[in-house]
Amino acid sequence: MKRLLMLFICAALQVATNADELRPDRELLYKTVDEVGLKLHVFEPADLKPSDQRSAIVFFFGGGWSGGDPKQFYQHARELADQGMVAFSAEYRVKSRNQTSPFECVKDGKSAIRWVREHAAELGVDPNRIVASGGSAGGHVAICTGVIEGCEEAGENLEVHSRPNLMIAFNPVLDTTAKGFGVQRFKPEQQTDLSPCHHVHKGIAPTILFHGTKDTTVPFENAERFAKLMNDAGNVCVLVPFEGKSHGFFNGAFFRASNGDDDYDLTMKHSREFLTKHGFLGEK
Repeated sequence: MKRLLMLFICAALQVATNADELRPDRELLYKTVDEVGLKLHVFEPADLKPSDQRSAIVFFFGGGWSGGDPKQFYQHARELADQGMVAFSAEYRVKSRNQTSPFECVKDGKSAIRWVREHAAELGVDPNRIVASGGSAGGHVAICTGVIEGCEEAGENLEVHSRPNLMIAFNPVLDTTAKGFGVQRFKPEQQTDLSPCHHVHKGIAPTILFHGTKDTTVPFENAERFAKLMNDAGNVCVLVPFEGKSHGFFNGAFFRASNGDDDYDLTMKHSREFLTKHGFLGEK
């Protein structure tokens, strides 16, 4: 019994140590709106120079547009920064803290992509290799930056576009009608305004989706439908199904200890391969 207790304590201490080590290199203010300051939590390669032109990725946390924490993607961001990318985990306004709707979430997502592109030279980033990524409602924000026209924050420099060059989404919200998730967050006349399945067009950035086949929050059918619509429109969209998995399966042990890292590792393996295929990993 004492030996088991010691093993448990050692494991707990190891998790705590790992958590302490997994911190952003810095935080940068990218937007102030209604007296609310929004930051990007930045993870950088150890050998980054301002003159570099690295690919970048911006992660958006999940939480039903109502809550959530940028820490959800610290593990993803650190891993990709160690692979050579500049990675950001973005804050954005949510209902519980800011009394906002999904429209403000998407506006903030677009602002974050635009800010990284606008400041690419000082960040060591290639403005033409910016990835939008996220999970659940954050996946919706990420996908909307590449799919939804308009919904831009007033007063920003629209000459710098907010569209990503690649998208990686983890069980994202893709249909905001009764067939998907979040219908109650929209007025009847707004049902499809931010519904990616209803706005697919030619010219959307290459996309990869990870989705559990037993997801009861965001139906797997939504991901199948979006992928088909994308490919039928002449876009690249890869759907990677996770058989029998439910919502949030992709979270690693840092954010959700009970998950372990098996599914996290597999989604990241596919993500790295997708990034490499499209020229976002493997060179500065």
